[in-house]
Formats: sequence, C-alpha cells, structure tokens
Amino acid sequence: MPSHIHDDQPHGLDVHSCTELLRAALKDNGITLPSLGVELPSLAGTYLPALVALGNCNTATARKLTEALRKAAAG
Repeated sequence: MPSHIHDDQPHGLDVHSCTELLRAALKDNGITLPSLGVELPSLAGTYLPALVALGNCNTATARKLTEALRKAAAG
C-alpha cells in the first residue's frame, strides 16, 4: 500500500485509499475507529473531494487518539 496520498486521483479512488491509509496509521498506534469509512453520499454528489467518515468511538479510543496526536505534534 502506498505511504502517501495522490491528490490527482479521481475522487472515488483517492477517498478509498485515503481511508485505508488512515485505518493502517491508526492501527499502527493501537487505535480502531469502528465506523471509519467512506461517506458514500459524497461520492454521488458534486462535493469534491469526497469525504472520509470518521464515525464514533468510545472514550478509551478517544483517549488513545488524543495521545497519538499529541505525541505526533510534539515531534
């Protein structure tokens, strides 16, 4: 799987690869967002780029996500 996202891909392909890259990066940090996926109505509409639906998570997952983001921001 590529390690980066190409902005020149058709929006349907890019959103799917972006979603999978995000899922893999979250997994690398021990995080699972059960509702992570493509916002399907955005593929049918005129809104570009298509949207990634992050969905809901429990408080334990939210804490892990917060910790991972803070660690990344600290560099």
